[in-house]
Amino acid sequence: MDATPILQFLRKNGQQLDREIAAGTGIPLLKVRASLAELAAQGEISRCSVTRLNGGKTIEGTLCRISGTIPPKAPGRKPGS
Repeated sequence: MDATPILQFLRKNGQQLDREIAAGTGIPLLKVRASLAELAAQGEISRCSVTRLNGGKTIEGTLCRISGTIPPKAPGRKPGS
């Protein structure tokens, strides 16, 4: 499967759950999960499994982000400057 739409979605939106990626790209969840496994094996993304509680309901998923991304520095003065 071509993982380009998934990588573009993660670059644009940052860290996302596999369900959010599937909804945002229009790709079925099973295909998204297969692509995420391939991308993680290649080192393109970082992923971890998470469990969230939503209104007393347990939701399990995979949280993904682009590998090697460093958030920008916060604006303003820094301590020790």
